[in-house]
Amino acid sequence: MTPTAEQAVDTAPQWAFFQASVAAVQRLGPSFVRLTLTGPRLAGFGAAGDDQRFKLVLARDPDGLRRLVDRGADWYPEYCAMPEEQRPHVRTYTVRAARPELAELDVDVVLHGVDGGHAGPAASWAARAVPGDEIVLLGPDRPGHGRPWGVEWAPPASATTLLLAGDETAVPAVCAILDSLADGSRTVTALLEVPEAGDVMDLVLPAGVTVRWLPREGAARGALLEPAVHRALCELGVASDRPAADPEDVDVDTGFLWEVPEGGDGATAGCYAWLAGEAGVVKSLRRRLVGDLGLPRSAVAFMGYWREGVAG
Repeated sequence: MTPTAEQAVDTAPQWAFFQASVAAVQRLGPSFVRLTLTGPRLAGFGAAGDDQRFKLVLARDPDGLRRLVDRGADWYPEYCAMPEEQRPHVRTYTVRAARPELAELDVDVVLHGVDGGHAGPAASWAARAVPGDEIVLLGPDRPGHGRPWGVEWAPPASATTLLLAGDETAVPAVCAILDSLADGSRTVTALLEVPEAGDVMDLVLPAGVTVRWLPREGAARGALLEPAVHRALCELGVASDRPAADPEDVDVDTGFLWEVPEGGDGATAGCYAWLAGEAGVVKSLRRRLVGDLGLPRSAVAFMGYWREGVAG
């Protein structure tokens, strides 16, 4: 049962470290690999579903990782105090699927830059992972749902039309959200821009859900996604004729673009949009939806997961 908002305050999780190892590796396409992680403690991982975030913690130095894990919930001051050469890499990912009864968790990793030699630490680790490799996770220590569990997906009940859009980094979250939807209860369109056609995945979709894959095949990032989002909203008939708002500028090179409606019922015209991916592209989508199409900001979640050319 999903806790109420009042219950969530009382039962909000501690974020704890979970020792795990790789149980299986499955290549999903040229740009994606799925790792199944297992370990006795994962039976108590606080799986929340939807677009739940958690952290992969990758050691630079075994002593640095051990110090962090030993501190438990009070890990962050220790992390900040460590010399850079000891400080573990901490990277955010989405729980693609969790099976507490088997003490297993799936994570889909985008292999950014692996072939070109500019991959980050998590992608590099995932690209060479084999069964038996050890890894540490940071996640909630009890079941629940909502922001304390790293879940942002919260469309209002009145939203009968849902739009989800993102680049390859948003694919695991979008797929997990689609898995959670009830058959035929809403009209749902998902737009997913991926590096190439081989990254298109076969999905088992609920009734009423449409997924459009947009392989870039060398085109600029966002070149297919932005017009596809505009076109989909027009097809769905949810573009507003109200005076367009001009959203305040966000410098995505120095700032953080993460704007998610909290509470209330902002789904004017019955539409709710969830947009995630590279921050520059998300910023352009934000201006298009709010500034050009007149959607209220209270009906759209914008999440700049990462910034091209910026580590971490």
